Amino acid sequence: MNVVEGSEGMIKLYEDERFDYLLNDSTMKIIQSPSIFSYSLDSVLLASFTYMPIKKGHILDLCTGNGVIPLLLSKRTYGQITGVEIQGRLAHMAKRSVEINKLDDQITIINEDLKKLDGIIEQSKFDVITCNPPYFPTLAKTEYNKNKYLTIARHEVCCTLEDVVKASKLYVKPGGKVSLVHRPERLVDIITLFRKYRIEPKRLRFVYPKKERKANTLLIEGTRDGNPGLKILDPLYIYDDHDVYTKEAKHIIYGSKN
Repeated sequence: MNVVEGSEGMIKLYEDERFDYLLNDSTMKIIQSPSIFSYSLDSVLLASFTYMPIKKGHILDLCTGNGVIPLLLSKRTYGQITGVEIQGRLAHMAKRSVEINKLDDQITIINEDLKKLDGIIEQSKFDVITCNPPYFPTLAKTEYNKNKYLTIARHEVCCTLEDVVKASKLYVKPGGKVSLVHRPERLVDIITLFRKYRIEPKRLRFVYPKKERKANTLLIEGTRDGNPGLKILDPLYIYDDHDVYTKEAKHIIYGSKN
């Protein structure tokens, strides 16, 4: 069993967990597991895309997984960050990752269903809400992944897109921002639900694997009770014609030290 020192003593790893460094920070560690959860590029893109108050503020990350987005955002803000994760095993991984990086004073991880946060966190409190939600509706249990952790992370088993948008509206303050990463085929659903819950879409960016390919990811940010006015940002291409990261993608993934 591997251990590493954290803010509250030695942090243990269980089963197939491992310590990884965040891609753009060789000093920040995160606990990952191939069978439980490992973060994807989508989380990195969302953490880079979303607006962040620098000096102060309150940020809420829903469906936080192993805490990757709170960890990434902690490098962009001095504000207080709360991550909410329904799966106890993932929340435990996130809490230990926070301890490893000695960020207990800035990041709080809550193991709870985002539909049951009433009385746990204050409504209309947060300046920014982020979420990398489950992408895929699941119509029948026969479609579930045999791995329950991956099923819940990828499919709308424990929460739907509407649950995410409704919770975002409840906990973001008027004028606050809500940012999601999702799949392009859900764009109409996202905008419809944003409008239903008084979150006005303000920025939209499509992400493409490379030029001449279809977009496979979208980044969208809305403002609670905002005025209409959606900006379509320049496309983001991940790879160039030689299958090498583009300059912009490299900067997002690895930071200025690439």
